[in-house]
Amino acid sequence: KMEKSEMFGFSLETDDRTEEEKTRQKELPKSPMDTDYQEEMEKTKPQNRFNLNFDKRIRREQQPDQKRDSKTFNIDRLFEAVASRDVRKLDGLHQYLHQNMKKLSDSLYQSYGKTALMKALLHLRDGENKTVELLIDISEKMGDIKEFVNAAYTNSYYKGQTALHIAIERRSCSYVKLLISKGADVHAKACGTFFQPHDGPNFYFGELPLSLAACTNQPDMVDFLMENSYQRANATMVDSSGNTVLHALVVVADNTEDNTQFITKMYDRILKTTAKLDLMLKLEDIENHKGLTPLKMAAKTGKIGLFSHILKREFQESHTKHLSRKFTEWVYGPVHSSLYDLASVDSFEENSVMEILVYGSDIPNRHEMLQLEPLSQMLEEKWKTFAGPMFFFNYVVYILYLIIFTVVAYYRKGGKVSWLLQTVPMQFLFGFSAFGSFVQGALFLASAGLYLFGRREYLGLLVLCLALSWVNMLYFSRGDKHMGIYSIMIQKMILCDILRFLFVYIVFLLGFSAAVVTLLMEPPEKTGRSFLTTIAPGSECVKPYFRSISFTILELFKFTIGMGDMEFTEGYEYKEVFYVLLIGYIILTYILLLNMLIALMNRTVERITMESTSIWKLQRAITILEIEKRLSRCLRKRFRCGVEKNIHTALGDDRRRCFRFASCSSMIIQLATDMFREAPSSCMCTSWIT
Repeated sequence: KMEKSEMFGFSLETDDRTEEEKTRQKELPKSPMDTDYQEEMEKTKPQNRFNLNFDKRIRREQQPDQKRDSKTFNIDRLFEAVASRDVRKLDGLHQYLHQNMKKLSDSLYQSYGKTALMKALLHLRDGENKTVELLIDISEKMGDIKEFVNAAYTNSYYKGQTALHIAIERRSCSYVKLLISKGADVHAKACGTFFQPHDGPNFYFGELPLSLAACTNQPDMVDFLMENSYQRANATMVDSSGNTVLHALVVVADNTEDNTQFITKMYDRILKTTAKLDLMLKLEDIENHKGLTPLKMAAKTGKIGLFSHILKREFQESHTKHLSRKFTEWVYGPVHSSLYDLASVDSFEENSVMEILVYGSDIPNRHEMLQLEPLSQMLEEKWKTFAGPMFFFNYVVYILYLIIFTVVAYYRKGGKVSWLLQTVPMQFLFGFSAFGSFVQGALFLASAGLYLFGRREYLGLLVLCLALSWVNMLYFSRGDKHMGIYSIMIQKMILCDILRFLFVYIVFLLGFSAAVVTLLMEPPEKTGRSFLTTIAPGSECVKPYFRSISFTILELFKFTIGMGDMEFTEGYEYKEVFYVLLIGYIILTYILLLNMLIALMNRTVERITMESTSIWKLQRAITILEIEKRLSRCLRKRFRCGVEKNIHTALGDDRRRCFRFASCSSMIIQLATDMFREAPSSCMCTSWIT
């Protein structure tokens, strides 16, 4: 039954602090979770309190400036006593609280929501602090046990953390049982900044007590939280990000061997316990606020160890078989034929695992994750079924387009383009939409616009478009493994090594060109022209001079490739300074930068060679999904991977879309009798798969 004070949000506390104690409690900066030194107390918040010394003020009696009675318990004394783990320092606490009408859950005994119980749990020794039991016993006698055990931090950094969170973090199963038996909320959320992922120090575990126990590898604690007789933790509860306990396990996974081992065991344990409590509950299907299930989150965050385990998870027990995503059809010698559940995996579905991996450019190891089964074989089947033939057809069409485009550009008549130009735009637009060559398309459209307005400048853009059209044919190299790997090396060198080289080289080139132009002075008796200036017909040819920045840049570029001319210094002043600049430029560019570029490209080739195959498969996967998106809905359904199977499990008839894949072990294995179902035959199915 709700009390009136709870209904109207009103509470009354007693206050027996002296004026000195009131003025000493000043506002302090953000305090730590706990300290063995002087506690940083929170500034007292406005609260309705009953002053026990009001009668003395009415009689205008002066309060003596002497120290408090030894039996007086303020927050400092209480925190000091529980931190020392000495129950003798709490003698008389219950009597004091009773006489002064106080409770341990009062705000005067809290600092930023932190209570003496939390302080005691933070100071366990060998998993024990006898003051904990005493505090709970006193609180129960005072009638505020529920408020006391469920008090939570109020500051933004540790907001929401309760004594139950601390007991779980301290791995004290006995105190967890004690707190829950006294009414501790098993769904309290520690949602402060410290418990959220960010750049600073943090510990994200999913906010909930169950998630904390799971993420800190406490299987016994997890079992108790989910199966205790007081208040069971609901595994479907989510935190402020919509994450369940399974999502939290994905977040704390880090792909190391030990971490992956405990995460996968805990993941399976929670699934089995949940199925035991509620057979029909599908915990893995719950999505967070970003629309990600635990499987999709593992793919999105690159947690390859846990991701592989979920895809290949197989339970042999009949009561947990419905939790499997892999089902062994038959085994014969080293050959295994298995069915993989395609739910949330195949690109036929929206926001599938395959789409997340293929288009997830921020996933560092996505090319490795695509090599896992059944993803690798699914992509291979898609390529052989429809993507490969369509890709080859596009290649033939593009070759025809290039031939027509080249012929049209080559056979121009008197500056006019032949009638074939009228057919080229439509063909090019097909190529532009199909292959996404934005620069190529922009150049062609600009060239066509200039041509329609009768401007001869269209020719320059047309030539650039023609060159890029032929370069764009490298796109089709991903259809062949060897050519695709070679193309990957070229792309990596251009995007990484050459771009960085060009940036540094342009800085050197512009800097030294500006210095040379400023230093060299044209002789008074000579006249010259800039590099880009045209002269009238019949005029005397005059050699360009270095006062032109464009001509200077070109000449210095020639020095970079070993074609520079030293004769240009004749007739100019300050030759010594010029030679210093020229030698410095040659050393920095011709000797240093070019050799560094060669070394970087060599390292790139060595690095790419080790992972080139997986990168090529990733590029081909992108092509497959792009082709699949252009198919109609009926064709996509026709070319969909897998077959419909009825998996007979504890759920009864359980129809799933599965992908069949047969693998061969590298060594002959001794088959267990219960694993041998049926020899390869026309049926190729076990008695529990139809």
